[in-house]
Amino acid sequence: MLSAFLYFDLSFMVWYLLGPLQVQIAQALHLDTQQRALMVAVPILCGAILRLFLGMLADAIGAKRTGLLAQAAVMLTLLAAWGLGVHSFAQVLLLGALLGIAGASFSVALPLASRWYPPEHQGTALGIAGAGNSGTVLAALFAPVLAAAFGYEAVFGLACLPLALVMIVFFACARDAPVEIERKRFSDYGRVLIGNRDSWWFMFFYSITFGGFAGFASALPGYFHDQFGFDPKIAGWATAACVLAGSAMRPLGGVIADRIGGTRTLLAVYLSVAVLVAAAGQGVGGAAITVTLFVATLLCLGAGNGAVFQLVPQRFGADIGLMTGLIGMAGGIGGFLLAAGLGVLKQHTGSYALGLWAFAGCALLAWGLLSNVSKQWRHQWAALSAARV
Repeated sequence: MLSAFLYFDLSFMVWYLLGPLQVQIAQALHLDTQQRALMVAVPILCGAILRLFLGMLADAIGAKRTGLLAQAAVMLTLLAAWGLGVHSFAQVLLLGALLGIAGASFSVALPLASRWYPPEHQGTALGIAGAGNSGTVLAALFAPVLAAAFGYEAVFGLACLPLALVMIVFFACARDAPVEIERKRFSDYGRVLIGNRDSWWFMFFYSITFGGFAGFASALPGYFHDQFGFDPKIAGWATAACVLAGSAMRPLGGVIADRIGGTRTLLAVYLSVAVLVAAAGQGVGGAAITVTLFVATLLCLGAGNGAVFQLVPQRFGADIGLMTGLIGMAGGIGGFLLAAGLGVLKQHTGSYALGLWAFAGCALLAWGLLSNVSKQWRHQWAALSAARV
């Protein structure tokens, strides 16, 4: 559990690195708002896609070996960016695409942890392992400050230091669970998607909760800079407060879901997020009120992330590895669409309001759809699982 958490934590720190550096990179490379948004969204999208491949590799050679290979690839990418520099929009997009390997750590860390625990404790176990997304807090707190002191390219090299330490811990302590693992093929992913509506429901629901968390975590530094004139350091700290709330709440969301049921937890999450984000889009209050609204929003989204993965083992116990990859991919795609969409709408309308209202509408839609399907799930799963639905 500790190894999975640390690996996930530092991987998320690196995956998110371009978010808190976006203002300084955009100024250096003369990027407009739309380009800046695409820059921070590309790692999210590539991480989402690579999760399927990393999940298949973890089944083939083990989660531990896969994690070590992925960590080595990420460190080589960062060292290259530090040594060679990043001098154009195309180069920063390439860097973001390669940092997607760090985002794919989801498909290594969560199965590594979950396979050690029974169904009734999956929400708690996956919530603790998944709290590794708190690595975004480290990036938001320290990356802008280090960039101001040494230049943004030096941050890429400095990030390799904690990565190397965690790699040593992971090598020494990580253990694959002594369970039989069936290797996944692309046809297996098709099998759980074709004719299985529940798989699509889970992918959609997670695209809102994790997509909201990842998308806002990447977009908020630029949003706070544009909306309130925050300098990169203050924008990073404000974002850190938001992502800290979401990260800390993920394991608690799993615990709450274990006690009252994942669907009940998610219904409260979606309704709360819709109200909070709509209020932020309306421009209620000044900077302090808006930051508070986003802290509450990411807190709710973090709880939703834990709740989704309390439900997954109940519905897909035999295919948890497959669904972890697919659901994680959907979450990343949701984050890409949110981060990129906010920038595009800001570029063409001059305001973030329409993008925020659109996301609030998606959260409200998720609430309505889950309200409809949750009764059916409770009836069907009650006799199959000891955990609450």
